[in-house]
Amino acid sequence: MAEDKASKIILWFEEIGKDDIPLAGGKGANLGEMVRAGIPVPPGFVVSSTAYRKFVTETGILDKINEMLKGIDVSNVDLLEKKAEEIKKLILETPMPEYIEKAIREAYRELAKRVGVEPDKLHVAVRSSATAEDLPDASFAGQQDTYLNVVGEDSVVEHVKKCWASLFNARAIAYRVSKGIPHENVAMATVVQKMVNADKAGVMFTLDVRNGDSDKITIEASWGLGEAVVGGKVTPDTYIVDKNVVKELMDKDPTEVSEEDLKRMILEKHIAEKKIAILYDPEKGGTVEVELPEEKAKAPALSDREVFAVAKMGVRVEDHYGRPMDIEWAIDKDIEFPKNVFMLQARPETVWSARKEVKVRPEEEEEVEHVEAEVLVRGLPASPGIGVGVAKVLFDPKKDADKFNEGDVLVTKMTDPDWVPLMRKASAIVTDEGGMTSHAAIVSRELGIPAVVGTKEATKKIQSGMVVTVDGYRGVVYKGKVRLGGEKEEKKEAAGGGIGLPAEELRFLFPATGTKIYMNLGEPNAIDRYKDLPFDGIGLMRIEFIITDWIGYHPLYLIKQGKETYFINKLADGIAKVASAIYPRPVVVRFSDFKSNEYRGLKGGEEFEPEERNPMLGWRGVSRYISPKYEPAFRLELRAIKKVREEFGLKNVWVMLPFVRTTWEVEKVLNIMKDEGLERNRDFKVWIMAEVPSVVLLADQFSQLVDGFSIGSNDLTQLVLGADRDSDLLARMGYFDERDPAVLKAIEMLIKTAHKYGRTVSICGQGPSVYPELVEFLVKAGIDSISVNPDAVIRTRYMVAGVERKVMLRRLAELEEKLGK
Repeated sequence: MAEDKASKIILWFEEIGKDDIPLAGGKGANLGEMVRAGIPVPPGFVVSSTAYRKFVTETGILDKINEMLKGIDVSNVDLLEKKAEEIKKLILETPMPEYIEKAIREAYRELAKRVGVEPDKLHVAVRSSATAEDLPDASFAGQQDTYLNVVGEDSVVEHVKKCWASLFNARAIAYRVSKGIPHENVAMATVVQKMVNADKAGVMFTLDVRNGDSDKITIEASWGLGEAVVGGKVTPDTYIVDKNVVKELMDKDPTEVSEEDLKRMILEKHIAEKKIAILYDPEKGGTVEVELPEEKAKAPALSDREVFAVAKMGVRVEDHYGRPMDIEWAIDKDIEFPKNVFMLQARPETVWSARKEVKVRPEEEEEVEHVEAEVLVRGLPASPGIGVGVAKVLFDPKKDADKFNEGDVLVTKMTDPDWVPLMRKASAIVTDEGGMTSHAAIVSRELGIPAVVGTKEATKKIQSGMVVTVDGYRGVVYKGKVRLGGEKEEKKEAAGGGIGLPAEELRFLFPATGTKIYMNLGEPNAIDRYKDLPFDGIGLMRIEFIITDWIGYHPLYLIKQGKETYFINKLADGIAKVASAIYPRPVVVRFSDFKSNEYRGLKGGEEFEPEERNPMLGWRGVSRYISPKYEPAFRLELRAIKKVREEFGLKNVWVMLPFVRTTWEVEKVLNIMKDEGLERNRDFKVWIMAEVPSVVLLADQFSQLVDGFSIGSNDLTQLVLGADRDSDLLARMGYFDERDPAVLKAIEMLIKTAHKYGRTVSICGQGPSVYPELVEFLVKAGIDSISVNPDAVIRTRYMVAGVERKVMLRRLAELEEKLGK
């Protein structure tokens, strides 16, 4: 009678498929699935999760592990690290049951026989492939260990145990606790796979990672092993490939494709300087990081034919799974092309976050090629995406509202909160004025609408009724419906993108990070589109959207009319919609920060608002809350928060005070909050915005009053550099830049001081959503969380994971050097 698969210690790739994640983990199951589909994969086997479970139960160490982890406080980093090391030592020092060790040794010898290599010369990769009840392996991506160029059966057995031990890395323990995953439900399968002697390797996504276009393929490549790309050690070459052309050429051998077809296929090439490569060193018996000569570093890693060969495999993998895929690949230097192209790993990939429906009217408008298109105006690329529609040049959001239809392109001088209802209906937005942090830019990014700002003359050059194409990637507006490099019309979808995975699982398909990845949100209804993105909470919920769209009236006007309850209930409903959708992840609600000119735009507002020469630096934020004139309105906001937390039971709602200037005003606000029954405690955090330099300079004093800081990089940059954030002139001249050394110094000072007093630091300005290098700086500076716009969540999580890995590896190298001495 054949042995039941679930009881097997060893599972060969050809025995398993995508449904065997509980036994083989995500890596193993997907490798087996590709083998079944006839896709070239280096041969190998899986030491099943059954083997791990038998090891921990039959040796009696499972009870010891559970006892060691009982009630552990993962916020105590030192204790967490200590417990993790104790558990890993216990696993490594506990002898493996003889029959399991024998099965691994026999499988390794069989693998050597299959590939025609002596057992003592077979190089394999030993990869962790964690699994848990009802969760895909990818939920633990980046937390467990992988070992390359392992040689000999003794070493394979040793490294399988190391993979088992890595199930209890500190980060993995903390992740499971944060997700409520019982440690006893988690097991480890281990992949043992012949190493590819990689001349070049990398990652492939079967879509355009910049915008989710499923008609394209993104290939990243570098020299040597793919660890350099995956680990963020190099900036790889990037190739954007036309998937439709690849499908057209699928029957052709890569050596036979014409140069003309290759040119049609490769839409873009971005060749980077790849300064290092990770290679196998036979003398050291492991991998080494090698600095490449300048000539090779700057040379393309792939030929056009190799690009086609890799892309062709990507199409086969995607066709088999029926969904976009994230694939690791390598090209073996010892085998003849194209037989040397191998797929090393495949996992489902989600579409680009916050995909936006492109609405096109009129339908009969003829599409023209990019090269033939007439440019109407150019400006700053404020929000990514392509929008096509009928332009409407408008100057008054209230008088002109009936002229604007769903899917029109909004063209105006500049937007303010009054424009938001129209902005939500737009397929794209174009303004004469404004920089990358203007109202139009910020709101467009939050809503996922393509936008070009600071064009200077859009309202003059564009006529109402004209069909236009807005390129939010490059900051260009074209006349007519223009085909831009194959960008296609997209249907509005949630982050799942129709790839067939349950929403809850989607968030687990991304690397875990020590730095929390939060998301900025304004419009409460938008949470329905974004709730399944891989974010750890809402780092900035701006309630101005609720006040403008859901309420519409100035709060003091409603108080005068005796309608306080209307304001409280509407505001509470908007906040609760978001908090309940992502519970128990936190929602940091920023109290209102309208400026006086914006408040005047609300119904009844003119009676209560002064005319200020400079509203940006005037009566806003906390200064309003403590003034006798506005305090009654602020109390309505507090009562809404209390209603959400106490009546609705949504304890994941925290609050944030905007535009703080002095400690004494914070003290007054805290007293008002206390009077309304809201006091700081373990479940209720109060943060302040760090926008004014005084918060940085007196961070030690502010730390005595609040639980954390959130850097508003837009205003902080404006006030550190004395540069108007809405000035497109200064933005074009390079003055307004969150990466300025003075701004970075202020951020670094704040993080250092706040951490000294045990306070957290986040950032919710636009900088991290726009500048990848700023993200790297923040992680290295030790920031606790980064809150970005929905369209930047996925790429920021990958970016942070890569930076954290580099930091960890550097510290490990420093420790090894220290211990060596």
